[in-house]
Amino acid sequence: MAQPDNPIEDFRQAVAATLRALGHAPDVELAFTADKPSCFGDQARVPQPGRAMPAEQVAEVRGWADSFALRRLHHDAKLHNIDQPDAGVARDIWNAVEQARVEAIGSADMVGVARNLDRMTEMRVRADPIVRARTAEEVPMATALGLLVRERLTGAPPPRIAEAAVDLIRPEIEAAAGEHLDDLVAAQGDQAAFAQVMRRVLSDLGLGADPDAEPEQAEDSDEQQDEEAPGEEGEEQEQDAGGQDQSTETRAEESQDDSESTETRETEMDTDMVSEAEMGEEGQEGMTPWRPNLPMSDLPPDFDYKAYTHAHDEIIGAEDLCDAEELTRLRAYLDQQLVPLQSAVTKLANRLQRRLMAQQNRSWDFDQEEGLLDAARLVRIVTNPAYAMSYKVERDTEFRDTVVTLLIDNSGSMRGRPISIAAICADILARTLERCAVKTEILGFTTRAWKGGQSREKWLADNRPVKPGRLNDLRHIVYKQADAPWRRARKNLGLMMREGLLKENIDGEALLWAHDRLMARREDRRILMVISDGAPVDDSTLSVNTGNYLERHLRQVIKYIEAKSPVELIAIGIGHDVTRYYAKAVTIMDAEQLGGTIIDQLASLFETNPRSRR
Repeated sequence: MAQPDNPIEDFRQAVAATLRALGHAPDVELAFTADKPSCFGDQARVPQPGRAMPAEQVAEVRGWADSFALRRLHHDAKLHNIDQPDAGVARDIWNAVEQARVEAIGSADMVGVARNLDRMTEMRVRADPIVRARTAEEVPMATALGLLVRERLTGAPPPRIAEAAVDLIRPEIEAAAGEHLDDLVAAQGDQAAFAQVMRRVLSDLGLGADPDAEPEQAEDSDEQQDEEAPGEEGEEQEQDAGGQDQSTETRAEESQDDSESTETRETEMDTDMVSEAEMGEEGQEGMTPWRPNLPMSDLPPDFDYKAYTHAHDEIIGAEDLCDAEELTRLRAYLDQQLVPLQSAVTKLANRLQRRLMAQQNRSWDFDQEEGLLDAARLVRIVTNPAYAMSYKVERDTEFRDTVVTLLIDNSGSMRGRPISIAAICADILARTLERCAVKTEILGFTTRAWKGGQSREKWLADNRPVKPGRLNDLRHIVYKQADAPWRRARKNLGLMMREGLLKENIDGEALLWAHDRLMARREDRRILMVISDGAPVDDSTLSVNTGNYLERHLRQVIKYIEAKSPVELIAIGIGHDVTRYYAKAVTIMDAEQLGGTIIDQLASLFETNPRSRR
């Protein structure tokens, strides 16, 4: 459990309190993440700093939190949507400039906030294609224009790493839209006026219609030339044309389908706008579910979890989700991720192997009257040949047959560094335990679709019965079966690197699935290790059930396994406190700690007499 004087936890609480106060948002919950920072509804995720909490990383975390707070305070999502251009470069610019506006307002009022935002902007730009641009054609217009507007509003130049790229297109932008860019300064406190000026900027750049020409365009329609206010109908047409796609952005490159692109873009760019734009006739769809911290005693004894249908769930081997050529390519990419960690990987593997082999190897009984001569007693034998206690006897120790299952959260929040580290550690674990004659199974869990799949479609076709239960299609992935040698399954682990694989997570059913597979094994000892970075989340299910439906089921499953099952359960949380769910658990704030934590936890389990835990 985290200690009261844990500096990271103290820092997290301070940042969360500042976000709520600055954004006038008392209900916002803050979490650290190793993935992209995001703010979705009342859930904010900021980068997790290293354990030493370097000053630059601390400032970056504060910068993201300040940015989210300022957007909540100074941004009107409905007004933003009214004037928003259709999907494409124009909309990317529209969103980037609006973000620059709200951050500039906060920078002008608070010096500390300005410093934090500067650091955050620098780190955000480092991950942008603008740093790789060598010609004007390669410069992403949205990023460059956002930085130019920020420079005008705050006086802060672009980060040094992007300065050369911005200068490549600065003359062209200044020549075409410099006058209207200057007008943005006076309008920054008024979102509607600011939007009107931005429409002129986009027109100057050839990315939008001329605002002054809109009334003439409206006269071309027989039905729209009467008493409409100038420009009003043009804006409505623009909104209608982009209505269905207004939450999908061109920069959501990791998406594999429209729904995933929508969620990714909304999560990165908007807070209030997301919840309002995404809510349709269902009312609650798209809202981030409430993640309560309920004690075990709050679970009702008659709580009944169910799935609306199992017809579309699947348990599938990794090799069946993509072809052999793609698996080879993905495995090669994973191997590239492994190169910088090779020395650390070797040390971790050797350490675990030594600790396991030490228990499997035969041991010695010393100071025996007969047996093999003990070389350590040679001095005694020379000085007193009649001394009889100078021998040792070799004996075998009991090492129970063991199988280990590694269950890895394959949800979208694991995207990036966490899933890479998890795949690497699974690879290390399988190789190392195989040398020690310990069977290892590697499983993953996610869903087949974002926000419901065919299960939800069936529910809609059935006229939406109340309390339908789980309302998404499960995807449980077998990366390596316990009896399969590592060399045959090594390519399968590369699947975790595949774009579009990681979606939502329903932990309770995944835990039961992995547990039941272990119970069918013949080994004397069974260990289940869960790696996750958060609570169970499935928007489709939680939009039509209680907000803690999935979490309560997870707690019920954990309680059953820990109290009644012979399976030994341990969990590792990445950036998320899993000790509130699992009795035997550890939380790490940095994904790079995962390898060492897995080794330590497994080694401690093997060094503990399994009978002593009951």
